[in-house]
Formats: sequence, C-alpha cells, structure tokens
Amino acid sequence: MNQLGISLVDSYLTLDSGFDDGKNRNQIEYANLIPVIKPNLRGLKDREKINAKLDAFEEVRDIYQERYKIERCFAWEDSYRKLVIRYETLQCTFMGFRYLAYSMINLKDVLGKK
Repeated sequence: MNQLGISLVDSYLTLDSGFDDGKNRNQIEYANLIPVIKPNLRGLKDREKINAKLDAFEEVRDIYQERYKIERCFAWEDSYRKLVIRYETLQCTFMGFRYLAYSMINLKDVLGKK
C-alpha cells in the first residue's frame, strides 16, 4: 500500500474469534490499524473478564456485522458451481454469470417472502 501511496492508518482490520489474542491485537495496533476481533469467550469463567471483552467489542460491533454481510454474500455466490471455479477467460462472461447468480438469489429471496 505504501508503494501505491495509500495510507491505511486508522483503518479497521476485521478478524474472527480465532485471532482473539493479545499478541495479535498488539501487532495490529502497532501497524496503526484498529482491530475488530470478535471475542473468544471459550475458557473464560470470570464474569467480569467476559463482560469487559463484550463491552470492548460493543464499540466495533457494527463494523463486524458489515463483515458478516460481505461473507454471507460470498457464501451465496459459492452456492453456484460456475462461480466457485472461474472457467471463463473473458471478464464480461464471468460478470454475466455473476449477475445471473445475484438475480437468482434475489428472486429466491423475493419469492420466499410471499
């Protein structure tokens, strides 16, 4: 990013609970990024520690929920075998199949709500 002249200072880095570790958080903060890591509560029995982790996560919960929306979109896309492995060499053909898949996903959603 430095070579492109793009600054990532104060950008969010979202990770799932497998990366909830003090060492990871320190490295992310050292890079001047804001860590958005879902708390891993497994193994914690102290209610105060659990509440402290959840309270700290509450500040960035909206950012993490945006990540969930994007991952859900990728999962829908992966339900179409034609899009999982890119067989098309032309960008326009690939995008056409992608738009068709999105149209089918939206149609299923509309028909399912009736």
